[in-house]
Amino acid sequence: MKITCSKTELCNALRIVSKAIASKPQSPILSGIFMKTTENQLELQATNYELSFISRLPATIEEPGQMTLAGHYILEVISKMPGEQVSLSLPVGEKMVTIQSDKATFKLLSMEAAEFPQIQPISGNIHFQLKDALLRKLIQKTVFACSNEDSRPVFTGCSLSIKEHQVMMVATNTHRLSVMQTQIDESQGNINIIIPAKILSELAHTLNSDVPQPITVTCSPNQISFQTPDTYMSSRLIEGQFPSFDNIIPASFATHVKVKRELLAQSLERVSLISRVSNYNVVKLYFTDGNIHLSAHDPEVGNADDDIPAELNGPDLHIAFNVDYLKDVLRSMDSEVIRIGFNREISPAVLQEEDTDEFLYIVTPVRTTF
Repeated sequence: MKITCSKTELCNALRIVSKAIASKPQSPILSGIFMKTTENQLELQATNYELSFISRLPATIEEPGQMTLAGHYILEVISKMPGEQVSLSLPVGEKMVTIQSDKATFKLLSMEAAEFPQIQPISGNIHFQLKDALLRKLIQKTVFACSNEDSRPVFTGCSLSIKEHQVMMVATNTHRLSVMQTQIDESQGNINIIIPAKILSELAHTLNSDVPQPITVTCSPNQISFQTPDTYMSSRLIEGQFPSFDNIIPASFATHVKVKRELLAQSLERVSLISRVSNYNVVKLYFTDGNIHLSAHDPEVGNADDDIPAELNGPDLHIAFNVDYLKDVLRSMDSEVIRIGFNREISPAVLQEEDTDEFLYIVTPVRTTF
């Protein structure tokens, strides 16, 4: 096998597929990245049986073939090569791969390519397409709210439901809930699945094309795949029933607040320098007409206080939150001004963007003394 390709494109492909390499793989071959030539392309594969990635890039094929290289080594080597083009060569019957770029040469011992479990695209009875920009938006608005605790699997993924022309993605860790829903042009039937947060996060990183493109989604009873022109990703689906959340969304609010998103985000960053050292990462907020006062306290460190302007309609309110739960959602929002709705100090707050109801975020307050 002998190929030449762009170093940048090879690095990008290696970064994508390397995310499927487990830190403690079930067998040594799963620590490798499998490469094979196709017509004018180099295809890379990696899998840990939970996640599987395929990435393709243009290449000049001088000698077709296949090889498997230790994943983390090949990524480090290629990323540090000096030139714009890189060549990989593995003579027939040998195990040492020669990697050249500009005047730099590396030789890496290959793994047994025949032992790599090549990825086969899943065959499922559910197929639909979503535009890449829409899918990226659904993920970015929700995936951060998933739980990191494997003891409750249904909360470690996002619920995706499609009903004809409406698509909705939801995530929760039971302390916060993020909901993004919108309309799509073409009816896609009725679908309800729970997708692991890990593959959604990796997928979002690959959806950066300047040219809009459809993403083909295929589902079997226990697996899901996402197909772009250059990348294929598959993962197991999460089994279980995602909890109903309609009854926790308040029908109305006693207090309405409008505030510039960037001002609130910057203030939270400042006070979190103190709040992050405490067990609950608490920030206290005092809402009065024309002002939000933010404060944090730790007896072993000190205090932080800050004020930002805001528009308030309704009774004054003081309430406390895990500061990360507020910072996370503000990073996912796009509008310059956001809306926040409150009822009582012990009731969940609802954050939304100024001019749309497509996105909704509910966060539970922290009980504390003021």
